[in-house]
Amino acid sequence: MSLQTMTYIVVGITFALYIGIAIWARAGSTSEFYAAGGSVPPVLNGMATGADWMSAASFISMAGLIANMGYGGGLFLMGWTGGYVLLAMLLAPYLRKFGKFTVPQFVGDRFYSKSASVVAVMCLLAASLTYIIGQMTGVGVAFSRFLGVSNSTGVFIGMGIVFMYAVFGGMKGITYTQVAQYCVLILAYTIPAIFISMQLTGNPLPQLGLGGGFVGTDMTLLGKLDQVVMDLGFPQYTTMTRVSTLNMFVYTMSLMIGTAGLPHVIMRFFTVPKVKDARSSAGWALVFISILYTTAPGVAAMARLNLEATVNTNVMSGGDLFAPDAGIKYAERPDWMKRWEVTGLLKFEDKNGDGRIQMYNGKSKDPAFLAKVEAAGWKGSELNVNKDIMVLANPEVAQLPNWVIALVAAGGLAAALSTAAGLLLAISSAISHDLFKNIFMPDMSEKNELMTGKIAMACSIVVAGYLGLNPPDFAAGTVAIAFGLAASSIFPALMMGIFNKKMNKEGAMAGMLAGIGITMFYVFAHKGIFFIKGTSFLGMFGGKANFFMGIEPNAFGAIGALVNFAVAYVVSKVTPACPDHITEMVENVRIPRGAKAVDGAH
Repeated sequence: MSLQTMTYIVVGITFALYIGIAIWARAGSTSEFYAAGGSVPPVLNGMATGADWMSAASFISMAGLIANMGYGGGLFLMGWTGGYVLLAMLLAPYLRKFGKFTVPQFVGDRFYSKSASVVAVMCLLAASLTYIIGQMTGVGVAFSRFLGVSNSTGVFIGMGIVFMYAVFGGMKGITYTQVAQYCVLILAYTIPAIFISMQLTGNPLPQLGLGGGFVGTDMTLLGKLDQVVMDLGFPQYTTMTRVSTLNMFVYTMSLMIGTAGLPHVIMRFFTVPKVKDARSSAGWALVFISILYTTAPGVAAMARLNLEATVNTNVMSGGDLFAPDAGIKYAERPDWMKRWEVTGLLKFEDKNGDGRIQMYNGKSKDPAFLAKVEAAGWKGSELNVNKDIMVLANPEVAQLPNWVIALVAAGGLAAALSTAAGLLLAISSAISHDLFKNIFMPDMSEKNELMTGKIAMACSIVVAGYLGLNPPDFAAGTVAIAFGLAASSIFPALMMGIFNKKMNKEGAMAGMLAGIGITMFYVFAHKGIFFIKGTSFLGMFGGKANFFMGIEPNAFGAIGALVNFAVAYVVSKVTPACPDHITEMVENVRIPRGAKAVDGAH
């Protein structure tokens, strides 16, 4: 059976499963639409949280980033995993005990102000819409390759699929769909990794294969990869970092606290019956997440080595990488290259006209290396590989069976679509429940509230799809911006709302506005206003990128969070004190015992 046919069958079966589950578990009330009726078992909720959490950035883009960045790419592992621990320990149980099923509801009630709730909605929309752009970017990458369509067509197909099961099913449908999607994506990630680890190291566990011996040599896998990339002019893989120490710190911090402030993940803890179950499901989610996150470094290293070996035939044999016949002939390139070239995500330019492919560090300043390049007659690196294709192309590069390649396609789509659905539900609940029901139209019927939520979700899909056609960065880069927006606005408000009894509404609102305002300003200065190309305003700062202490815009959320905390503290000191009944309520939320089940619908 051909690869294309196999892909259609596998992806088609998984999509039919998702839509079938959504129809079976469709929401009949606002409680089921927003919080699945508060009846999801902890293990299943942990699995659904894992799928909600492991987006296109985790599945498609993260290993590609690590493959490109080497050791420095570990900041994504540390930031995203560490942030989940923060969320599980510091926020989830308290928010579940509070009994509200949206972040703006908590903010509005805790800070005794509908205006605070509106500010929280605005922050939530900014972070969630940016996050969805990254998911739609991943959907476009996966569809464009595996269904043989253009990137834009892939985004449109993804929009339609998400609309069908997210709009009809609500949180109840999404939860059980995400359980299925987790099973698909984790199998799709680990099975190829096991195959490739066996090929390169003889060890079936990629976590162990990463540090294991390279087959046929007395070298380790990482030692072989270090040798190859350094011979080709790149920094040593196991020590390489593309960012400064300061950027490494703020980037990791931004991802961590952004994770803990993501509204679509926080909402998952309102779907369990009791506060104890919120803690339990958080623990299960961490177990399910760790399976992929501990596999990713091995996938990254093996994908990088296989790619280098495909382009340069002497990589595996240890021969001269600069020999005239070392680079493969473009006319004899493997089929997987031809397939990815159609998408535009892999490009070849024959700079020296020899008909062969050379891929090396064309920006190297090392005189000894440049002398080798000149002697070989190379005129620049000729293969441009998009970071987002590394995981999806990996099984093709390793020449694995067609069913494995098709499974990876289904897994990539499951990762992107599961997170997109969770984000859309967070947006829907914020608009229909927190804005219309609680503020503008308090007498709205439950039926009209459900309809408003579905309309809001549909509109969000259209906006996200359009922005997904013109993303500000690759998938993980775009997601990092979204984390920064959540870090600078939502996380500080939640932390102060739970752990600072004296924080008042004026301080909270001023902090959120200041934090997200300065972060958006810095990001837009680099990426363009609302990510529209050609509208960046770095010229105001002499055209210098990273003009604030050299910090990258994707990492600026941590700075925005500091601004948020500082402004909130100062404003709270010069405005009226927090009412006594709010102080007592916060104290009650923080009491660990006597926490009873709370119906999230009230």
